[in-house]
Amino acid sequence: MIWNKSKECMSRDELVALQGKRLAKIVDRVYHNVPYYREKMQEMGLEPGDINGIEDVEKLPFTTYEDLNKNYPFGLAAVPRSELVRVHASSGTTGKPKVAVYTRRDIDIWAECAARCLAMAGVTRDDVIQVGYGYGLFTGGLGAHYGAEKLGALVLPMSAGNTRKLIDMMIDMDVTTIACTPSYLLHVAEDLQKEGLIDKIKLKYAICGAEPWTDEMRNKMEELLHIKAYDIYGLTEICGPGVGTDCQYHNGLHIWEDHFLPEIIDPVTQKQLPAGETGELVITTLTKEGMPLLRYRTKDLTSLKYEQCQCGRTTARIQRFKGRTDDMLIIRGVNVFPSQIEAALLTIDGTTPHYMIVVDRVDNEDTFEVQVEVEEKFFSDEVRELEKLTKTIHNKLKVALGLNVKVKLVEPNALPHSDGKTKHVTDNRKLYN
Repeated sequence: MIWNKSKECMSRDELVALQGKRLAKIVDRVYHNVPYYREKMQEMGLEPGDINGIEDVEKLPFTTYEDLNKNYPFGLAAVPRSELVRVHASSGTTGKPKVAVYTRRDIDIWAECAARCLAMAGVTRDDVIQVGYGYGLFTGGLGAHYGAEKLGALVLPMSAGNTRKLIDMMIDMDVTTIACTPSYLLHVAEDLQKEGLIDKIKLKYAICGAEPWTDEMRNKMEELLHIKAYDIYGLTEICGPGVGTDCQYHNGLHIWEDHFLPEIIDPVTQKQLPAGETGELVITTLTKEGMPLLRYRTKDLTSLKYEQCQCGRTTARIQRFKGRTDDMLIIRGVNVFPSQIEAALLTIDGTTPHYMIVVDRVDNEDTFEVQVEVEEKFFSDEVRELEKLTKTIHNKLKVALGLNVKVKLVEPNALPHSDGKTKHVTDNRKLYN
């Protein structure tokens, strides 16, 4: 189903004209309301009048994680505090979260974009949708929730963590759609299978995101649950889930170009790349009021396809992600940076600066282990002291990352050491095709 045909299927000429108009307006907004952007533009000799269409986007400065950190928490807000109604956040490289703020209109636009995504999967007002994403500062739960309400569907705000209750509600409430991470859905599917409950559910659709997943995972969950599974894409900094999703042809994620202007750049030269070439995805928010972002570098490696899709939509499609330009990991839907782990370990007596993160996927769930070198004296102490140190590290990392971590203490020099860039991550998951 197409939710907003006038926007999802407009001609490329009409879309480019709309994007150009909105780009000029958003540049004018940030120039006059965000000192940080005004200073950056002035340093480049730019004024709002220099931006007349999307062909001028290359003139504008990039925005990065570091810019968000420098302006934490509200330095990039483009409206007075009194006009803000929501804060969301995700983990950042320095321990400070990446904060995004929203006006009432921003929330309405987010709901519209999420509704388009759900409708693309086939969800209607007659469906019952179970939201298994986390609620809170994470955008997943409320993003899917507002999109479903915009459609008029019946929403069960379940979150994740109590699989038994989720399954009971899925059966009792005749749930037809679930929104959650793909790894969690496979966990739910296997529990349903073990308990012989597959035939008891009425599930038709799954909207999965917040972590990378493969076509093999999609095929497995569709086979186990007899459903259709769709991929949804979003970033806290942009608007959360609702930036784009795939249609029934699974040939890329339709990005809502009337609200988000995508580019692909060479991450080294920072120059735009032609359509079809792989590089870093950059997004400019065209309609956001609370915290508009110019040319936000997502760090995601992909390409864009502009040909009209078989489904009838004319928006660009983000192709399957090939990886990232940084060292961020996505574990159980949570962003994790090695630098966060390093910062936490440096506060603990008895540890050395040497550590290794080992990530794997076992029975469709991410496993997360941190191996930490400790000082020699601990291996001559009682086992009780090792256990005490392990618990201290575990608790510190849990607070820093928001995740439970398996901690393994190792002897000095047991991990790779290097005078250059030391490898700190072993990721055994096969996330990219």
